[in-house]
Amino acid sequence: MPNIYDSAYDLEKAIRESDEFDNLKKAYDAVMNDPEAKQMFDRFRHIQMNLQEKQMQGEDISEEEVDQARQVVELVQQHEGISKLMEEEQRLNMVINDISRIITKPLEELYGTDEQNM
Repeated sequence: MPNIYDSAYDLEKAIRESDEFDNLKKAYDAVMNDPEAKQMFDRFRHIQMNLQEKQMQGEDISEEEVDQARQVVELVQQHEGISKLMEEEQRLNMVINDISRIITKPLEELYGTDEQNM
């Protein structure tokens, strides 16, 4: 019987060697090597993490913060390099979500879906 952790490390290695990860890394490096893009991206990430933190703590998010976030999102989406980075990140996230569905299938089959349990 294979060791489940060995399989997990094999999966990690496969992700690292995938085209999706390689494309994400190239897009990330391109943004990090462009001072203007890096500053814009860092600001975007900072605002994003701030809002997520507030949400998790149940704090209210002001209209001003929502407007500021919207402006920054529009700005980064217009930047070709950052836009590409976000696109590649989304592609890799889709792969990871697919993998997650695959590896949780035994639990899903064991417990069934909500419709089956009603």
